[in-house]
Amino acid sequence: MNGIVNELQALNIGKVKENESLAQYTTMKIGGPADLFIEPTSVENLQKAINVLRKYKLNWQAIGRGSNLLISDKGIEGAVVRLGTGLDQLQIEETEITVGGGHSLISLATIISKKGISGLEFASGIPGSVGGAVYMNAGAHGSDISKVLKTAHILFEDGTFEWLSNEEMEFSYRTSILQKKRRGVLVESTFQLSYGNRSEIVAEMQKNKDYRKETQPWNFPCAGSIFRNPLPNYAGKLIEAAGLKGFSIGGAKISEMHGNFIVNVGNAKAEDVHNLIQHVKETIYRLYEIKMETEVEIIGRK
Repeated sequence: MNGIVNELQALNIGKVKENESLAQYTTMKIGGPADLFIEPTSVENLQKAINVLRKYKLNWQAIGRGSNLLISDKGIEGAVVRLGTGLDQLQIEETEITVGGGHSLISLATIISKKGISGLEFASGIPGSVGGAVYMNAGAHGSDISKVLKTAHILFEDGTFEWLSNEEMEFSYRTSILQKKRRGVLVESTFQLSYGNRSEIVAEMQKNKDYRKETQPWNFPCAGSIFRNPLPNYAGKLIEAAGLKGFSIGGAKISEMHGNFIVNVGNAKAEDVHNLIQHVKETIYRLYEIKMETEVEIIGRK
């Protein structure tokens, strides 16, 4: 590992640390250490980092703001590449928005709403990065990223860049080509939005934020929705109907506000959350013969 660390530090690409705890980088405040943690300061430095990792044949995992992520207590083998400051650039040209993968989605929605630009009102309460939102086709309130994304700039694991169109991203419910077929890091996205009434846009944004505060437990560390909705059913309603609200294992608890949220109420371990997820899956299948699939991404050592 010393050779990789020395080479990365010599390139001056940004933060490079060994055995960095990942709990601080997730909204659930759970996660063991990464063998190697890298936070590049620019797109160019991100590419340099990926090239070094490829040279040493070291496995890597990209993360953003950690809002849809459950990391193993044993941490992550290989490298974690975090997109943050330096990959959060923003360019606004009329109603076409080009934004870095490390930019906060909520912040982006807020900035453009004040300029009277409509299209991201649904994202006003989604606490992730733009890159993560595109990766999983994040959505709420009847809309999602696929409705507004024009192109996505991807750094693939072979070190090459490519712009993909909306169609080439192969969006479907909470997924994209980056999950299904081609592994890479979303470094930049272009959204095609539209002008609207500024006061109406801001009001809609506030309405969506208020709804989340009233119905979702953001006062506790959590990872957002744990399960995908098994349409036409809704995960939260199924869990509530099964009487599982408030059920806990260790420091992890199914929220009493919303059945599809698991909250960290007291130094929860990833194992607690895993066991709670498995209990929900078994209970819902036993009662309704419905297979529940996780929306939260679960990564790290087994």
